[in-house]
Amino acid sequence: MASKELKVLEGYITQNQLKITRQRRAVLKAFTECENHVSAEELYNMVSSAESKIGLATVYRTLALLTESGLASELDFGDGQKRYEHRYMHSHHDHMICTECGKIIEFNHPLIEKFQEKVAADNKFIITSHKLDLLGLCNECQ
Repeated sequence: MASKELKVLEGYITQNQLKITRQRRAVLKAFTECENHVSAEELYNMVSSAESKIGLATVYRTLALLTESGLASELDFGDGQKRYEHRYMHSHHDHMICTECGKIIEFNHPLIEKFQEKVAADNKFIITSHKLDLLGLCNECQ
């Protein structure tokens, strides 16, 4: 397991007078090993095979802790299911989502970032964060 992420989670948990449990460590381990945009249910399926005494509610609560501590981002692609991705030590990116198969493609383009900053400046607006999701059909579904 990535020790930096564990230290961040343990620090957050200690700061909030919570306990670091074997189950929380197992969820963090599975999450850091997964490079996909994962739902709580998908993560539960990964963790429960190795940690039989873990419940879905524990996975949901741990994902909330990972999000609050800055290790994860919660994403909503409009399909009725929240997904999570790594945030800690990962660079900013946007998403293209296939509305047919659900495939998610990450991308980043400097011109998009530049134009967003220009539009904000032209409107005397300060961007504190942003998310760009492009919906459409992937190559396989066209």
